[in-house]
Amino acid sequence: MKAILEAQKLTKSFPLSARQKKLEKTTDKRKIAVKDLSFTAYEGEIFGLLGPNGAGKTTTLRMLATLINPDSGDAFIDGVSIISNPALARSKIGFLTSEMKLEDFFTPSDLFDFFSDLYKVDDETREDRKKEMFTRFGIQEFADTKVANLSTGMKQKVSLVISLVNDPEIIIFDEPTNGLDVLTAKTVTDFLLELKARGKTILLSTHIFSLAEKLCDRVGVIIDGKMIRCDTLEELKKGRSLEDCFFDLYDEISGERK
Repeated sequence: MKAILEAQKLTKSFPLSARQKKLEKTTDKRKIAVKDLSFTAYEGEIFGLLGPNGAGKTTTLRMLATLINPDSGDAFIDGVSIISNPALARSKIGFLTSEMKLEDFFTPSDLFDFFSDLYKVDDETREDRKKEMFTRFGIQEFADTKVANLSTGMKQKVSLVISLVNDPEIIIFDEPTNGLDVLTAKTVTDFLLELKARGKTILLSTHIFSLAEKLCDRVGVIIDGKMIRCDTLEELKKGRSLEDCFFDLYDEISGERK
C-alpha cells in the first residue's frame, strides 16, 4: 500500500491565560494539545482518529490541513511537507470542519464558484462538478438561497460540497456527522464510503464508536494528545466492541496518571 499521509512526531501547545490556568488548576504557561504524534494513512483507506473531546484530534487535523503550524515535527501530504511547502500540501486535500463558517449573505452557488476559483478549477469542470454534487446532496433547490436562510443540515452539506470542489485525493473531516440529524448523517457516511470506493484516502476524527466501526479500516486512539494505539479495526477490537477496547485503554492511561 502507498503511504499518502504521514504525520511525524507532531507537537503543538497553546499559551494559557490566567483564567485558563485557574480552570486547569495548573501553573504551566502553556498547554500541550498534541505531543509527538505519529501515524500513517494509506491510499484508498479510511483512517479514524478516535478520542474524547479535548484529546487533540481537531488540533492534529488543523496542523495537517496547514491551518496552524506545529511547534515541532512535520507531516507529508502525498510526499509534500506541510512545513516547507504548505501551499502545495494544502492544494492536495479537502478539509471539512464543524468550525467552518459560511458567510450568511452568500448562496451555495456563489460559494462553490468562489472556492472553485481559489483552486483554479476551470469553468466547465466547475459547472459539471457543481451539478453533480448539488444533485447528490439535494442542494440544487437551494442553490440561490442565502446561507442565512438554510437549515443546519443543509449548511453542513454545503460545507461538505465546498470542501471537495477540487476533487482531492486526500480528504480530512473533523467530526463529519457532528450536530446532524440521522438522515443527513447517513447521507454523509454513505458518501464517505462512496469516496473510499473511488480510491480516495479519508482521514476523519470522531468520538462516536459506531461511526468508527462502520467506516474505518484503521484507527488511531488519541488520549491527552498522545497516540495510545494505532492498528486495524480488527486487531484493535479482537472480537470485542470498539467501545470496550477504548475504555480499557483509557482506564490503563488513567491508572498510569495516578
